[in-house]
Amino acid sequence: MRAISKKIVHDEHMRPVAVQINYKDWLEIEKILDGQKKRKTMSINKHVGVIRLSEDPVSFQRRMREEWT
Repeated sequence: MRAISKKIVHDEHMRPVAVQINYKDWLEIEKILDGQKKRKTMSINKHVGVIRLSEDPVSFQRRMREEWT
């Protein structure tokens, strides 16, 4: 990826609050991110039925929360 020119915007205390980039650069970044998002999707159906629980998950969660109080 090529270098992207950017401008950092600061507040009155000189803390960075935003970054401005050229719209053309933003479109390029969106295209890259969209491609990454599409590649990382996968089905979780292969995990169905793999784990056998000895207790209902909601009951377990309630019991754990009761221990905190």
